[in-house]
Parts: sequence; structure tokens; C-alpha cells
Amino acid sequence: QVQLVESGGGLVQTGGSLRLSCAASGRTFSKYGMGWFRQAPGKEREFVARIDWGGLSTDYADSVKGRFIISRDNAKSTVYLQMNSLKPEDTAVYYCNEVVANTRLPFGSWGQGTQVTVFS
Repeated sequence: QVQLVESGGGLVQTGGSLRLSCAASGRTFSKYGMGWFRQAPGKEREFVARIDWGGLSTDYADSVKGRFIISRDNAKSTVYLQMNSLKPEDTAVYYCNEVVANTRLPFGSWGQGTQVTVFS
């Protein structure tokens, strides 16, 4: 089973940027698609972005398209989420997870997440 550790969250002003990282261990990282998800207070966890195992195909939620960029470094077993032009509605705990191939469906165990707070 893969273990996931998210980091890079913080407090940022509207319009600012953050880069999240998700380090994986315990299984061959490069074989699986990876995704970022987020959960705001009082809301369901939602899909944010995903990337295929080779890093060539990406997919984004409409709410973040054009502002967020997902990438991965298989040599480091790490997936990243570059978040630009942040808005208060991006405030949430962000999680990464493995995803079923060619879908937005997570299937692994969740990590502890990393808190992102955007203030105006």
C-alpha cells in the first residue's frame, strides 16, 4: 500500500501562489495516475486535478482550470500542484491520492492533507 504525505500549504493573500507537494512511498509510484482533491469546511471532498502515470495527460476541475498546474517527478515519487491566482474559495485541506486510470476516482488511502487558506 502506498503512503502519501502532502506539504506546502499555508496562508496566502488573494492572487498569490502556492506549490503543493505529495511524496509517495511503499509502491511503484510511476505505474499509477495521481490526483489532487480538496475539502472545504462543511463540504464534500472534491476533485481538483489529475495526471496520468507518464505525466503526459492532465485533467482539471473547471473551477481551477487555467490557474492550477499538476505535474509529477517519477524519479522522486512526487506529484506537485502549482496554484496561481488563488481565490478565497480555494481555501480547503488539499489531499493527493492515486486515481483509477483515465478517471477522477481516488482509490488509495488518504494522507493527512495540507491546509491552504486564502484571505482577501
